[in-house]
Amino acid sequence: MTLLSVENLRVTFPSDHGPVEVVRGLSFTLGRERLGIVGESGSGKSMTGRAVMGLVAPPGRVTADRLEFEGRDLRSLPEREFRALRGPRMSMVLQDPRYSLNPVIRIGAQIEEALAVHGNLTAKDRRTRMLDALNAVRIDDPERVARLYPHEVSGGMGQRVMIAMMVVLEPALMIADEPTSALDVSVRGQVLDILDDLVKRRGMGLMLISHDLNMVARWCDRILVMYRGEVVEELGAGALHQAQHPYTRGLIASLPRLDETRDRLPVLDRSLL
Repeated sequence: MTLLSVENLRVTFPSDHGPVEVVRGLSFTLGRERLGIVGESGSGKSMTGRAVMGLVAPPGRVTADRLEFEGRDLRSLPEREFRALRGPRMSMVLQDPRYSLNPVIRIGAQIEEALAVHGNLTAKDRRTRMLDALNAVRIDDPERVARLYPHEVSGGMGQRVMIAMMVVLEPALMIADEPTSALDVSVRGQVLDILDDLVKRRGMGLMLISHDLNMVARWCDRILVMYRGEVVEELGAGALHQAQHPYTRGLIASLPRLDETRDRLPVLDRSLL
């Protein structure tokens, strides 16, 4: 089943030298699977996620030949209806919970707020759903964590809270924008395990945006490689070693290995791109 269909997506911003396209003619589909989007900083991958969520504010401009989510045309969707989709049907996890969580509201209250805005549950039912969401992201003693403020938890715990906030309404699509970049190595795998488990158990579609090629190859079903706003290659995660495009091969070659014997890591030769 196709959740998201995108054809010829373009995101444009004005500049002193005329319009600049940061996403140029992007096309892809997403079902109930894990799709990885990789590329350097500035390649347009995060802006792609924001365009799908309807979060590109003026003077930015989003156009597409097709931009459909669950059969609904997002191109002409009024903002009021877009707000009704965000949370219940689609959600986005950002890379640093310190800038996404309200520092003066307790964690449990922030998660319950989403249920209050998008539903008519009783206070008791909202609390039960909130605790269930914290349990789903493997937080021990959710009652205690729900009473804490964001500054009282670690980065890894904060990211789990963010994921709980995004899944409490059980959306069909989750866009995870660099969800582990602010975490140390010891907890990255745990967060990815949580996302993987949620996709499998709840049947969500996951768009994982990252610059970490190895991580995406390990955790996703398909990979889109972006360069300067365009998809230059699409391949199955298990076929990463068969990549043909010079940019993808350059990214792979620049990755350090445990058995490294090279004196220097190669630099991308952009004259070949």
